[in-house]
Amino acid sequence: MKTEHAHMTEVAAEAARIARTVRADQLGATRTPCGDWDLRGLVNHWVLYTSHGLEHRALGKELPEELVGRDFTADADWAERYAEQLDRAVAAWADPAVWDGEIDLGNSTSPGRDVAAMLIEETALHGWDVARTIGEEFRLSDAAAAYVREAVDGTAELYRQYDGFADEVEVAEGAPDFERALAHSGRDPKWV
Repeated sequence: MKTEHAHMTEVAAEAARIARTVRADQLGATRTPCGDWDLRGLVNHWVLYTSHGLEHRALGKELPEELVGRDFTADADWAERYAEQLDRAVAAWADPAVWDGEIDLGNSTSPGRDVAAMLIEETALHGWDVARTIGEEFRLSDAAAAYVREAVDGTAELYRQYDGFADEVEVAEGAPDFERALAHSGRDPKWV
């Protein structure tokens, strides 16, 4: 749990860094690596599920409806609020019992470690989507990148069945772990 929590902490810190670099005039960008979303929609999804969703899963609570329909970017200080919410979410996962227990997903339960991996993966992948849209790089240590790649590898086929991931993109043999994670999730690591 300590290693995984350290990866969660690192990915959350990088997500907060990227959020703080998004300028208000960039939120209207219509082209993102997530073809169905403009940047505002992508950021709202990212904020909702990777900070509020991350905390609510750890606490065994459903996301309140007022959060689900909220435009977080309407607040000028949304990036700071996101960073604060990420801190609360990561703190909620500091309890080993959350990692070792079962998480209620509404219609089923799943091991805490699996839910955490999925949320870390989502934070990193959508963090990269936001970063690339605004011309930034999403940076992870080798260890965190390897963890994200393993998480993506474990879920990619299932996500593809539900159109959560596009078809895998080819990358050079020996590509870094984070590039491979992006490619396995159907993202082109060279997207510009």
